[in-house]
Amino acid sequence: MPRLSLVVPVYKVQGYLAECLDSVLGQDYTDFEVVAVDDCSPDGSGAILDQYAARDPRVHVIHLTENAGLGGARNAGMEQAQGDYLLFLDSDDTLADGALRLISERLETTGDPEILVYDYARTYWDGRVRANQRADLLKAGGPDVFSLAERPQLLDLLQIVWNKAYRRDFVVRHGLSFPAGYYEDAPWTFCSLISAERIAVLDRVCVLYRQRRAGGNILKTVSRKHFDVFDQYRRVFHHLDAHPGLDPWRGPLFRKMIDHYLTVLERPGRLPLDARAEFFHRAAADYRARLPRDFQRPGGGRGHKYGMLERDAYGTMAGATAAVKLRQTVRTGARSALNRSKRGAMGVFYQSQLRLPLVDDLVLLSAYWSRGVSCNPAAIDAELARLAPHLRRVWALRPDAVARAPKGVQTVRVGSKEYWTALARAKYLVNNVNFADAVVKREGQVHLQTHHGTPLKTMGLDQRKYPASTDMDFDKLLERCDRWDYSVSANRFSTAVWERVYPCSYISLESGYPRNDVLVNAGAAEVRRARAALKLADGAKAFLYMPTHREYQPGFTPSLDLVRLADELGPDATLLVRGHYFYGSSPHVTELRRTGRIVDVSDHARVEELYLAADALITDYSSAMFDYAVLDRPIIVFAPDWDIYSAVRGTYFNLLQEAPGAVATSQAELIGLLGSGAYDDADAAARRDAFRRRFCEFDDGRAAERVVRRVFLGEQTPLPFTPFAERPHAPTPAQALELVEQA
Repeated sequence: MPRLSLVVPVYKVQGYLAECLDSVLGQDYTDFEVVAVDDCSPDGSGAILDQYAARDPRVHVIHLTENAGLGGARNAGMEQAQGDYLLFLDSDDTLADGALRLISERLETTGDPEILVYDYARTYWDGRVRANQRADLLKAGGPDVFSLAERPQLLDLLQIVWNKAYRRDFVVRHGLSFPAGYYEDAPWTFCSLISAERIAVLDRVCVLYRQRRAGGNILKTVSRKHFDVFDQYRRVFHHLDAHPGLDPWRGPLFRKMIDHYLTVLERPGRLPLDARAEFFHRAAADYRARLPRDFQRPGGGRGHKYGMLERDAYGTMAGATAAVKLRQTVRTGARSALNRSKRGAMGVFYQSQLRLPLVDDLVLLSAYWSRGVSCNPAAIDAELARLAPHLRRVWALRPDAVARAPKGVQTVRVGSKEYWTALARAKYLVNNVNFADAVVKREGQVHLQTHHGTPLKTMGLDQRKYPASTDMDFDKLLERCDRWDYSVSANRFSTAVWERVYPCSYISLESGYPRNDVLVNAGAAEVRRARAALKLADGAKAFLYMPTHREYQPGFTPSLDLVRLADELGPDATLLVRGHYFYGSSPHVTELRRTGRIVDVSDHARVEELYLAADALITDYSSAMFDYAVLDRPIIVFAPDWDIYSAVRGTYFNLLQEAPGAVATSQAELIGLLGSGAYDDADAAARRDAFRRRFCEFDDGRAAERVVRRVFLGEQTPLPFTPFAERPHAPTPAQALELVEQA
């Protein structure tokens, strides 16, 4: 039997779960088990648990068939736990290095107490770490093992279960379990502490308590579920009634109860406005019913609030609260007036438009900082034309891009009055990057963030670990992300990354990428048309070379000797070269195009058409590989500077080990692969198949339809995904030629 059992309840934490489990399994102490409880989580958390269990026999997974809530999930884990001690860890938190060793050593030196209380620290998205404000209560002093009566101040610690190790036979003997509802930690914490005869403390930080910027904390949700706190304290006092020997704790626990009720009343974002009076009256009733004999109210303002509860004086409490809010509103209004006075003329115009009603049938779209009509927004635009023709669609384009807009597309120039009007009044805003900082998210507006690639390189907050890769203001970044209502995801891998690195309150749409629909649905005619537009001869082999941006290179400097590669490919092959959009026109490619050795497709409007035309993709670290994989055509990873790139930018997995096909780290290796045909052998196909199943899981040709039906038509039932083995994809150029000839 293991010494320690860690019970980890899991629900909608796919962005944080791996970090949590890694912090446990990477401990230098190994005599433990993890009992992870999938509380019928609707995201990919259950699958992540199964992956860890398959790799490590210490991980045991329970999949609940119905959501039981945090308390129910913990109870299910306890029933399966076998360790001498029970520890609880929330699945978005982590253990500090060496925590389990320190806990085990302290348990041994104190003779196996019934409860061991250890310290924690709060961690924040911006890297701050804040110590427990009552860490002083865990300092050594007096005997190593004691009862709560000897150190009653421990009741002033936060009412949590995950900063303690509980001897399992103690839990069983006292019949401890978690109730349903909010604030389930209160009855467990108080009843266990007052019942224990042998308690010890460990003055070391063992848990890193993640303070999520948005989401993840149901206690910050406006709901009548906060009334559950009354049932939780009913359980506490029922425990006291059932154990007369615990009567001395009525006074201290009464104080904890009233403090908790006042916290719920005073914290914004908990109680609905129309429920505050009812909550106050119930709290007042509990005050009078459970008031201990000779209880002394605290002094000062806190004591005054106790008095209002004792008198059930809700009107007095509400008036005092309103006065405080009025003072805050006056100060905020003064700051807002000062900020408005600093805005320029266009800002004034934009502010005037913000005061006008939203236009419910207007959709404003943008892609790649308004460089053109492309990517996921363009695919959504086309699907809107099919499914929601009543909506008026307008594209925001930079002045130099307006002339290149496809025929029939309505546009507004970025910076114009028409642009600011559309931003202020459009019901729907669609982008694959963020709109400018000055854009205000209006009540009733819907912001749809489509993203523009599955992330191999680190993104968002993860870039803080790689300062050489960015000078981003992360506070501003998250303010922009706060505007999102929906975030489109190509796969569960992406969802987990986006939810962690952009920790804001949006809904993840696991739909697949709309821009990839054409790669599934295109037929021979579309493939032939794409090749004809590039003047590719029938039977010619077309290799699409798409390198990515490198922060340590100022411009597009191909890692390949393109002249030599073109020569090696021979006259029957064409090299299509597309530089990253950050680079713009390249003198290197321009010269090679003049000589006719390659075709420069850097300015081609629709990269999806290039994918259809190409027989194979050569790339390094570009997200193009994730999209091209939908076609199930050969992909060659050319990664001569992997060590540098992964060190400077950071990556989410080792591409050399988990590549979508053959890998070359030098030009000689690349030429060898291409010359021998090994880039398209059985081993490369097997790698590609595993890659496709992991990253193309949602790309079944109906991604745009899913997005439109959910976001713009309000349909809540998602379209089912076509099983992976049954999905078609566009024919290869050779297959397309054969189909045309047969026709």
